[in-house]
Amino acid sequence: MGIFRRMKTIVLAEVNEQIDRWEDPVAMTKQYLRELEEQLERGRQALAQQWVAERRYETLIAQAEATIEKRSHQAKLALERNEEAVAKLALRDKLLYEKKLEAYKQQYDAIKAKTAEVANRLNQLRERYDELAAKQLELATRVNAAQALKQIDSALASFSADEALRGFARMEERVIALEAEAAAARFGTNAVLSPLPFDEEVERELAKWKEAQANNA
Repeated sequence: MGIFRRMKTIVLAEVNEQIDRWEDPVAMTKQYLRELEEQLERGRQALAQQWVAERRYETLIAQAEATIEKRSHQAKLALERNEEAVAKLALRDKLLYEKKLEAYKQQYDAIKAKTAEVANRLNQLRERYDELAAKQLELATRVNAAQALKQIDSALASFSADEALRGFARMEERVIALEAEAAAARFGTNAVLSPLPFDEEVERELAKWKEAQANNA
């Protein structure tokens, strides 16, 4: 039993590690936004259907009111002409449409209330979507910055400051050697090309000393 528990733990650890690698913050937040976009689209379609239903019931209400007014006028004319049977038919139809009108108005009010609810929820969802879209952009920027810092840290970890300092020291020694070689080359050239002027200067200095000794004597 202990072996099976250990195997289960190992498998779960590997699965969770793989899931963590799959859950890229930028990719996942984009997917969440796509899901919200789908919900927004369904909400817009639902709201459009509510508006269509409202228009339909507005038409039914207008037609019922027109029919009631028409039947009332017909019943009045029939009574004026002593056409009682026609008046009854007109009044019967008028009462039926009044009941329909009451039902239409109740249904229309219910639809308008539902439309307001759908519109409110859609606005809330749109506001939430805008907030999350801005948040997604912020997270993407933070991920990019974190990855850049990680690369910099990795580069610094592989960089040896001591080695660089030693390298600079070697290069400085090389420069000093080159300078010494250049100076030696100049000294050797002057010694070979112009020995006579220096010898003359020595002779002049010797003559000055001799003259000074003669004067003192």
